[in-house]
Amino acid sequence: MSEHDHHDDHGPAKGIKRWLYATNHKDIGTMYLVFSLAMFMIGGFMALIIRTELFSPGLQFINPAFFNQMTTMHALIMVFGAVMPAFVGLANWMIPLMIGAPDMALPRMNNWSFWILPVAFSLLLSTLFMPGGAPASGWTMYPPLVLQTGDAFPFLIFSVHLMGLSSIMGAINVIVTIINMRAPDMLLLRMPMFVWTWLITAYLLIAVMPVLAGAVTMLLTDQFFGTSFFLAAGGGDPVMFQHIFWFFGHPEVYIMILPAFGVVSEIIPTFSRKPLFGHDSMVYAASSIAFLSFIVWAHHMFTVGMPLSGQLFFMFATMLIAVPTGVKVFNWTATMWRGAMTFETPMLFSLAFLFLFTIGGLSGLMLAIVPSDIQYHDSYFVVAHFHYVLVPGAIFGIQAAVYYWLPKWSGHMYNEKLGKLHFWLSAVFVNVTFFPMHFLGLAGMPRRIPDYSTQFANFNSVASIGAIGFGLSQLLFIYIIWLSVRKQGAQATSEVWDNPKGLEWTVPSPAPYHTFERPPEVTTDKAFT
Repeated sequence: MSEHDHHDDHGPAKGIKRWLYATNHKDIGTMYLVFSLAMFMIGGFMALIIRTELFSPGLQFINPAFFNQMTTMHALIMVFGAVMPAFVGLANWMIPLMIGAPDMALPRMNNWSFWILPVAFSLLLSTLFMPGGAPASGWTMYPPLVLQTGDAFPFLIFSVHLMGLSSIMGAINVIVTIINMRAPDMLLLRMPMFVWTWLITAYLLIAVMPVLAGAVTMLLTDQFFGTSFFLAAGGGDPVMFQHIFWFFGHPEVYIMILPAFGVVSEIIPTFSRKPLFGHDSMVYAASSIAFLSFIVWAHHMFTVGMPLSGQLFFMFATMLIAVPTGVKVFNWTATMWRGAMTFETPMLFSLAFLFLFTIGGLSGLMLAIVPSDIQYHDSYFVVAHFHYVLVPGAIFGIQAAVYYWLPKWSGHMYNEKLGKLHFWLSAVFVNVTFFPMHFLGLAGMPRRIPDYSTQFANFNSVASIGAIGFGLSQLLFIYIIWLSVRKQGAQATSEVWDNPKGLEWTVPSPAPYHTFERPPEVTTDKAFT
């Protein structure tokens, strides 16, 4: 290719070409974030269809087959289309800036890994219009159910392959950038937490995405090539699919939360005016979580009839993950302790993350206990658990990051009053939506059902009202971003969050070290002697 391959003859590409041929990390990061926001709204609309149907008992608006298609598509779109691309967008934008690199290491591959995504999700969404409709197997795609999908089946498999391909390329790019392009004196343990959590996430992605690719390819050959990997009639085992899927699926959950840990580890110190408490221990905790995520997969499968020794191993390994997660929660709390705290919108989202993610973690600990899990399994308690981890966890983490870095991206402040309004609406409605689901699950309501017994009616209508409120309040989020990008806010200063309230740095230890020169000799601070 010539050196003008992505330029006009008269200088840089303009208009649509700027985006089609983008190799600049900021442009690609922006495209990921905009794409993710669009998918978030589409996936959210599907969730509202589900919650509207469940507002009262009986079948109101949609038939059960379409209801199951909505649960499947909602999950696939939120996981692979909203949360993961948002974090890749944040990585693209921020990692080069944080490590002093001029760009991502592999800019053309970066462009390709983005443009695969719209194709993948067009394929996935097109299944809604095919004979037999979209897949209705849940996002887990369990056989033999998924093999009843009809014409949409190969399109589902191909779109999953494309999503995986995009993720793997994004991850390779992150690793090569961080390892090879750091500023000369930036040692690994001097990297910001967001960069660290993404480095760990990228290794997870490269390790588990091919496992998912293998599992769905085996589904494809079972359907079209006469193999019997998962078909009991031909000597296969449907439970083997669960093992392969969850070997991917559990690390995937941490892929969706680790970058949020990194975001919160940047924001809490800023608004507490203190360095992060125990930076190195946070790195080790994140690495431990990543390692342990590979040996807990069968806690999703306590009811398949595995031997007692297997149940015990996976139970104890799962409970062990609570230890490094607890280290992180206590470190964030210790960072705020005696800090000069202010409560701008990014900090509010981070605090909500801290409280609500912890609730999700504690209900996860309940699910880790085998005898309890046999009761909770496939009930609405599980739905409550993972939504507390993913909505106030991953999505609040992303929104905190957007508010935190938006002035840097657009050059203009967002509207702080509207930002706080968005936060309070989101925080209230997210609890109104998902907290009642704990009670529904404990009372015995199964998940993935379009109709239910009348004793579950009250909590379901509360949850549906919460979901509609949460969905509508996200329109405010889009409006706030739009105002900032259209330069409606005040001009951002060079150090946006440095001293929003004119506070001095109030730390009894030396200020954290931000230049890339060699650090001065560290002396014991008088405050500690």
